[in-house]
Amino acid sequence: MDLISGTLGKAVGSYGGYIAGGDAVVDLLRSYAPGFIFTTSLPPPVLEASRASIQILRSEEGLRLRMLHENIVSMTRRRLLEEGMSVMLSPSHIVPVKVGDPEKCAALSQRLLERHRIYVQSINFPTVARKEERLRIAPTPHHTTAMVEQLVQALRQEWVAVGLQLNKDYDRSAFEKAELQARRIFPKANAEVPCEAS
Repeated sequence: MDLISGTLGKAVGSYGGYIAGGDAVVDLLRSYAPGFIFTTSLPPPVLEASRASIQILRSEEGLRLRMLHENIVSMTRRRLLEEGMSVMLSPSHIVPVKVGDPEKCAALSQRLLERHRIYVQSINFPTVARKEERLRIAPTPHHTTAMVEQLVQALRQEWVAVGLQLNKDYDRSAFEKAELQARRIFPKANAEVPCEAS
């Protein structure tokens, strides 16, 4: 492998990124990559925040947070499927719910915020193809079972209110497929950890 690149955003919770590789490859990028040539190094506080975050992620606390995260994502996915939402398979912590209509997708996001004080991002064209519009639900390890249930009930209510149909036949196999994909991301997670953050 000649080059490894990564982000300090997302799970690390900072911003910026990094590359690691042999001297020749790093030197080539440093000399010719326009994105690198016209930028400055990250500020020391950002680098320190990234370092501290990575230390937590590698610790027992980080492992516990990942287990909580896996369990709350799994619960969110399962509850949405049980209520008839069109949950799309995703190997990450993101739980995409297919709406398939740009106006209804935007309306769902707006209604959840205005009526229930729940923010869920709507994803529309050109980010996704037409007819693939979706809600992007991103549970965290700090969401509780009660919060998930509040989201599910609010989304179910608004789903019907904007004229979308619920799927009456809960497909356990779709949930199990999604769970198998998710387990590849959280390989050390343990299903025995409760969903509540301590």
